[in-house]
Amino acid sequence: MSGPTPFKMRLVHLDLKGAPPRVSYFSEIFPLFHALGANGLLIEYEDMFPYEGRLRLLRATHAYSPSEVTEILRLARLSELEVVPLVQTFGHMEVYYLGEGEASRRWLQQEQNSQAKLCLSHMRAVASHVLARHPGITPLVWDDMLRDIPQDQLTASGVPQLVEPVLWDYGADLDIHSKVQLMEKYRECGFPRLWAASAFKGATGASQALPHIEHHLRNHAQWLQVAGSGPADMLQGIILTGWQRYDHFSVLCELLPVGIPSLAACLQLLLHVRLRVENLLGLPSLEAAAIPSEGTSSFPGSDIHALVTQVSFYLRSSVDALLERNRYVTGWFSPYHRRRKLIHPVMVQHIQPEVLSLLGRWSALVQQLETALQLAFYPDAVEEWLEENVRPSMQQLQDLLQDLSEAAHRPLPTSPGWDTGWDCR
Repeated sequence: MSGPTPFKMRLVHLDLKGAPPRVSYFSEIFPLFHALGANGLLIEYEDMFPYEGRLRLLRATHAYSPSEVTEILRLARLSELEVVPLVQTFGHMEVYYLGEGEASRRWLQQEQNSQAKLCLSHMRAVASHVLARHPGITPLVWDDMLRDIPQDQLTASGVPQLVEPVLWDYGADLDIHSKVQLMEKYRECGFPRLWAASAFKGATGASQALPHIEHHLRNHAQWLQVAGSGPADMLQGIILTGWQRYDHFSVLCELLPVGIPSLAACLQLLLHVRLRVENLLGLPSLEAAAIPSEGTSSFPGSDIHALVTQVSFYLRSSVDALLERNRYVTGWFSPYHRRRKLIHPVMVQHIQPEVLSLLGRWSALVQQLETALQLAFYPDAVEEWLEENVRPSMQQLQDLLQDLSEAAHRPLPTSPGWDTGWDCR
């Protein structure tokens, strides 16, 4: 079924700082992850972790309980998925900046000190603390801050003996040569093992609703080239990231169920799997233009995938077509007419039925989508996604109906171009 892959570990990233799934959804999706070829999870708990004591204020409204976290770990073990918890210290916290405190600034003013040394000192302290408490654990670190630190400083810091860097790049055209050079640098500094990080969703736009599968496939294909060109046996594995927000304050990007086809295709590529993903997921095609019908696909959350795809492709475009290209709306109920509540009575009969029909069709579909979302996600995530992606277009239709109703019940002036004395606000 599959050929050799340079990535012994293949971790799926779960970004819980936006639209965290219910535990019941994990029970459905973890076996699929295993079937697709994943053997680990990188769980970014963020504010969904059941913090206690002084840290309790960090909890989200629907944070998992301790028993739910235990259940998530149990479900992962059942599907043979090794769990790596991701705890952001600096970076995504968006609040604290290393080196900005008074003591750090004084330290940095000394000639022999630098931000790079300060970063390495902090990294060494945190890693040493973790290893002292958990000797069998190996900390992983994103390599952002390590990339530009001079090789001699990295070697002398002692950090290479404590952590394993994760080289991340989510681009479709990553620089293979520079990645191989970076791997060589880390090897010479003393890092025994490295990790790669790709993306199956959450990397092509902060408000992206559907993954660009072709982009993500190219990203993984190039990571395979990096693995084949770099130092042998250094890459321990790859983390397939699936960001849910660009940071804690940004909007939601692609929901996890919507990203499953992209994840499946990327894992297939990494493993050289010959079985077509479409067959495994019950999809007619992975092409972006292929709109799945409800009931045709079979993976957990496939109904969300199908309905979100329809909304993303057609909701806004169908409303725009009515408002901007329908000849009765543009000719007899333009923004000028709507502000003044002016319309020929006959034209109401040409416009109103189409608006009601469009609103009815989309209302029914959105109700189905809301029901499906509520089974997988908590109410605040459902509300946020619908408000960002659905309600603006639905409100346009409702406003048009309201304006039609008000215009139909007002007396006609002699000419819409004359000053009628009406309040046009």
